[in-house]
Amino acid sequence: MTKFILALDQGTTSSRAILFDHAGRIHGSAQQEFRQIFMHPGWVEHDANEIWQSQLAVARQVLKDNQVSASDIAAIGITNQRETTVLWDRRTGEPIANAIVWQDRRTAGFCDALRADGKAGLFQEKTGLILDSYFSGTKVRWLLDNIPDAREKADRGELAFGTVDSWLIYKLSGEHVTDTSNASRTLMFNIKTLEWDDALLQALDVPRSLLPHVMPSSGIVANTDPAFFGGAISIAGIAGDQQAATFGQVCHHTGMAKNTYGTGCFMLMNTGQQAISSHNNLLTTIGWTTGNQLLGKTDYMLEGSVFMAGATVQWLRDGLGIIRDSSEIEALAASVPDTGGVVFVPAFAGLGAPYWDAYARGTIVGMTRGTTKAHIARAALASIAYQTVDVLEAMQKDSAILLRELRVDGGASRNDLLMQFQADILGVPVVRPVVTETTALGAAYLAGLAVGFWASQEEIAAQWQMERRFMPDMSTDERTERLVLWRRAVQRAQAWVE
Repeated sequence: MTKFILALDQGTTSSRAILFDHAGRIHGSAQQEFRQIFMHPGWVEHDANEIWQSQLAVARQVLKDNQVSASDIAAIGITNQRETTVLWDRRTGEPIANAIVWQDRRTAGFCDALRADGKAGLFQEKTGLILDSYFSGTKVRWLLDNIPDAREKADRGELAFGTVDSWLIYKLSGEHVTDTSNASRTLMFNIKTLEWDDALLQALDVPRSLLPHVMPSSGIVANTDPAFFGGAISIAGIAGDQQAATFGQVCHHTGMAKNTYGTGCFMLMNTGQQAISSHNNLLTTIGWTTGNQLLGKTDYMLEGSVFMAGATVQWLRDGLGIIRDSSEIEALAASVPDTGGVVFVPAFAGLGAPYWDAYARGTIVGMTRGTTKAHIARAALASIAYQTVDVLEAMQKDSAILLRELRVDGGASRNDLLMQFQADILGVPVVRPVVTETTALGAAYLAGLAVGFWASQEEIAAQWQMERRFMPDMSTDERTERLVLWRRAVQRAQAWVE
């Protein structure tokens, strides 16, 4: 009898592999960081082979460390950093350039040109997305136009495009596939017809021959090469990291929402089988598709994307050097009672929802001679919570749903100071589950459902357990004053680069 689901969680800064048992508990894990490549200001790249090698290494390591064989694994679930774009040669299986990461802003000018040409409405209607360099489509176009011979090879059908899920599955199995959740983040996929869209491809000048076959998020899509793990294992779950986290938080019903505090910060609300168009600069996206091929059930989400959350803390560590390890941030921030009037807008990669300003830049305002690194650290944590408020307010306007609680996960959700301030500034309870690795857990659940490891979503929902509830404890007047100050600071950061 198979004992575990293996989740491959390929993130922006590291690759992880986690074994989950039938109770949804972590049996073992392994993690490996890889390089972040900054060739020019606003550019962020990864070596796609480093992604692959690190992911394979941790998958092998977690099996070895826990004395688990391929025959003990019921299925593999894959979740991934979204929008990051890989182009590779179908013949050699090698990338033709570094992967362009979701944070990369190099195609902002192309997005401006598309908007000037009146294309913004076309993209929003068909994809549910804002026309922004965040998404994969303009990154594909840039690679085709700037890598020697790339467009000629693409026109001959010699190249393949994929987000990171596709890249890993191709390397593991030779199959060129993706799922609806990842496809919905490309600017090339019609989220209503569940098909690649010719009008969008034409606007971006991307040939259809590059694109992977789109599959459900839960269902067997491929089998791994037996050489990798000593036996073939079915790949049966795929979802972009934020959709996977939403599934792992069992936000399976309309109106339920979660916020993941990772490199970025991502809030998703389940709107059921209805794609709600946003009038407040949020994204309408596919959460997951379950069932037979694409004829099953597709759940839609409203999403607000914050580009810099945990990455802000990493900058304090790597850029400013005021902490040696990210884990030190809570104690440093707690050493002062407040920010001393400092407001930190971490727009290092522009601003995401609801501002969508690719030309905003990181700003710290309100400093005095009395400002210390502790005040800056506390302001950095507060910035994560403030950005979440901006997203939630837009989400409640679009959905007409008043949020009763916010489920949280991701690395920074373990920071009690941040979670309490988040509850205070939101004015709603913040709930942290026992298992905060919900991104990997969601991928495991999608894979396990496909192979009968779990019988139903109801069985999965029964496994969710709360670890702590943070209740709001801030007056309405104070909350309002703090948010006014935050939005003044955001105005200072906006449109900084011309």
